[in-house]
Amino acid sequence: FALLVVRPLDGGWGWVVVLGAFISIGFSYALPKAITVFFHEIQEEFTISYSDIAWISSIMLAAMYAGGPVSSLLVTTYGSRPVVILGGVMCWVSMVTASFGNSIIHLYICIGVIGGFGLSFNLNASLTIISKYFLAKRPLANGIAMAGSPVFLCLLAPLNQYLLSNFGWRGSFLILGAMLLNCCVAGSLMRPVTPPRNPSKAVSQKKLEEQTDVYGTSLKRNCMKNFRKFLDFSLFKDRGFVIYLIGSLMFFFGAYAPIVFLTAYAVKQGIEEYSAAYLLSIMGFVDMFARPGTGLLANTKWIRPRVQYFLSFAMVFTGSCHLMCSLGTGYVFLVVYTVLFGIGFGMMFGLIFECLMDLMGSQRFPSAVGLVTIIECCPMLLGPPAAGKGALVDITGDYKYLFIMCGSVILTGGVFLFVMNMYNYHMLDKERAMKEMGQNHEPKDNHDQENASQDDHKSALYTSATLKKNGSLKCALF
Repeated sequence: FALLVVRPLDGGWGWVVVLGAFISIGFSYALPKAITVFFHEIQEEFTISYSDIAWISSIMLAAMYAGGPVSSLLVTTYGSRPVVILGGVMCWVSMVTASFGNSIIHLYICIGVIGGFGLSFNLNASLTIISKYFLAKRPLANGIAMAGSPVFLCLLAPLNQYLLSNFGWRGSFLILGAMLLNCCVAGSLMRPVTPPRNPSKAVSQKKLEEQTDVYGTSLKRNCMKNFRKFLDFSLFKDRGFVIYLIGSLMFFFGAYAPIVFLTAYAVKQGIEEYSAAYLLSIMGFVDMFARPGTGLLANTKWIRPRVQYFLSFAMVFTGSCHLMCSLGTGYVFLVVYTVLFGIGFGMMFGLIFECLMDLMGSQRFPSAVGLVTIIECCPMLLGPPAAGKGALVDITGDYKYLFIMCGSVILTGGVFLFVMNMYNYHMLDKERAMKEMGQNHEPKDNHDQENASQDDHKSALYTSATLKKNGSLKCALF
């Protein structure tokens, strides 16, 4: 056993880190939606279809999620600070180079691929460092950080409209590129939790850890084992992880198409374009308060032990909102739908990464989030084009079927999560009881989720009180 003194969690500089994560996550989620303001001008200049222009946001979101394993590798190797700074530089480069583009393919590469990977570095590094700084107050910290998305969407949507009117889409991209350099400032706030006191000893220890596998019994002899460390396919043996992954895939397939086509749906109903565009700002404003509010609720003693059920409820609520949208018309009805959608969307993104941390624990979270995001890029890429122009809308001639499809998929995913989480919690209680009686003979791999979840729940209940008394947390490293 080696004794290590760790900095106090759940406060102090951690709130400054949350501010940095608020900025970087805000740009990561808001930018793909906010740049849709420029799509009409780009579409007219390049003479392309709406389906072609919609691929910009889809590719950007897919690249943001596909870059998860690379981001996890960089964060584990170098820490969150340099990765977020690198992501900010990549986003700046993507927007500046896109401003000189003369074809839609150029925008796919610059904004979609380069910008998407830059946003991926911002997102994953920010989520990871929050899990290092917070434990008992982690749901609240995640909720505040994730609130950056609606705040930035509310700010960027009207700002982009102003920039477009005065500078055109090319000049606007140059200005947005400069604004994205603020991610570098956000990254500079993310100092490591425990900087090594003895650099040479820390380097030696790091080399030793890199040579030792997860059980500490053998040496890593080739690059493939290093790769497995950061893209850990053994997570698929974890029952809770597989349940979570299936549910999140169903959510992300239908998550963004309603946002991308909400304005077009309103305009087709005869609503004036400015009023239709204002619906996104309403959604962002509601979302802004829903995310930290969800974090507060998830942190209560009644919800925290069974937070996976809260995620199931959020999915069912969001799917029901989309189904409701197809039943009525008129601006007032769409405003009501937008408010409810903002609440549901805020609940989902206030919980989705917190629930993954709850399942995996802080040690396995970097590899888990990398694997999850690269798999989620597929529904992220295919969802909007499949539901929008060139597919469902062109076939049916009505946007309401888009909302029916997305709502049905998300609602089904929520019901699936609820039923399977009920089964999973039952099995965990049963396995824990068997373990206490000394009758548990199942393989060790089957306990990964139970151990991580129990450790986090117990730590969450007692860590804050311990830290207030002792000022630091003594951890035994095995």
